[in-house]
Amino acid sequence: MRGEVRARRLRDTPAPPLDLVGVQIPYHFRCPISLELMRDPVTVSTGQTYDRPSIESWFAMGNTTCPVTRCPLPDFTVIPNHTLRRLIQEWCVAHRSDGVERIPTPKQPADPTLVRLLLAQASADDASLSSRIAALRRLRALACESEKNRAVVSTYTRSAIAEMAFGADLDLAVGAMEALAVVGVTERESAMVAARPERVALLAGMIRLESSAEARIGAATLVEGMRTAEAREAVGAADGVIEGLVALVENGDSRAVRAGMRGLFSLCLAKENRGRAVMAGAAEAVVRRIGEMHCVERGDLERALATVELLCRVEGGREAVVAVEGAVADLVRAMTGKATERAAEHAAGALVAVVGGSEALQEEAVAAGVVTQLLLMVQSGCSDRARRKAQMLLKILRPAWPMQDLFANSDDFLHPF
Repeated sequence: MRGEVRARRLRDTPAPPLDLVGVQIPYHFRCPISLELMRDPVTVSTGQTYDRPSIESWFAMGNTTCPVTRCPLPDFTVIPNHTLRRLIQEWCVAHRSDGVERIPTPKQPADPTLVRLLLAQASADDASLSSRIAALRRLRALACESEKNRAVVSTYTRSAIAEMAFGADLDLAVGAMEALAVVGVTERESAMVAARPERVALLAGMIRLESSAEARIGAATLVEGMRTAEAREAVGAADGVIEGLVALVENGDSRAVRAGMRGLFSLCLAKENRGRAVMAGAAEAVVRRIGEMHCVERGDLERALATVELLCRVEGGREAVVAVEGAVADLVRAMTGKATERAAEHAAGALVAVVGGSEALQEEAVAAGVVTQLLLMVQSGCSDRARRKAQMLLKILRPAWPMQDLFANSDDFLHPF
C-alpha cells in the first residue's frame, strides 16, 4: 500500500525544481524516485529510466511494479541507458565553471552471458590448458571488481569451478581453487569434497601448496563450509589439513589469516579435531593473532575467541595458550571497547580455563582490568550463558581482587540473579 501511494505521488505530482550549486538540473536528468541527478541511469521494461541505486532499493523493498507507471514488471532486469548517461556527463562538463562535477562512468555489473561463455571456455576439455586457465582468471577478476559481480559469477559458476578444483591437471585445479577464494562456496560444494576421500586428500595438498596463497585461501574456504560433524571429522583427520590452516594463520596476510581462522573454527566444532589442532599448534597461532583482530569483521574475532575457548578444554590446550606471552592481557583486551557479547563471552570462557589454578595469572588478569569488564557483563542483560561464565571467572579471581572487601557482604555479582 505504501509503495502504491509513493508511486501515485511520483506519477501525479510534478517534482519541484531542484538546484545544484545554483544551476537547475534538467527534469529528464533527475531520477523519478530520488529526484537527484542520475549517476547511473538504467531503464526497466516499461521504458522508464531511474538511477540504479534508487530502483534497486525499490526492488529490495519487495515492490514489483514500475514506480512511475505502476505497471507490473515481468522481471527486474535493468538496462544501462548509455545515451542518457553521456548526455548527463556532457551537461556536467558544460556547467563545470558553475561548480558541477562530471559524474564518473560507472562500472557495469558482469554480464551473465559473458560469465557463461567464460565458464564454457574454462570447462572445455578440448580447449588448451592456457585458455582454460585464462578463462578462470578472467572469472576471478570479474568477481573481484564488485560485490554485485561476485554474486553473478558465483551464481553461474560456483559448482562447476569446485568440480574443476579436483580435476587431474594440477595447474587447472590451482586456477579453480584461486577462483573459489573469491567466488566462495556453499555447504553443497564442501559436502561434495568431504564425501570423497580422494578429494579430501587433494584438499589437504592444496592447503599445503606453497606456490599459490590464493589457492590455499580457496581450500580453506572449502573447509569452512563443512557443516556436519562427519564432514568436519573426515577433513580434520586428513594428514596436513589442520597443519596447513595453522600455517595460514601464522604466516599469511590478513585474508589468509581470516580464512585459516575460519577453517580452524569449523573443524574445532568437532570434538575429535580439537586434540589434533592443539598438537598442530593451533592454540598458540590463534592467540598470537587475537591482539591484531580488533579492527576486523566482528564475526572473525568471535570465531577466534571461540576457537581458543574450545581448545582450552582439551589436554594441552590451556598450557599452549599460557605459553604465549601476553595471552591473558590479549584475552582481557578482547572483552573491552566495542567487543560483541559473544566475543566477551568466549574470552571469559577461555580465561576461566587459563587463569584457574594460577595466582600469578589471576593477578595478571585483574591488573589488565578484567574485573570491570566482568561486572559490566553481569549487569548488562547479556545471555544466561555469558553471565554464568562471567560469574564463574569472578569467583576464580576473588582472591586476587583488591577491592574484594567492599563486596564481602554482597554476593550479587557472584551468583545468578
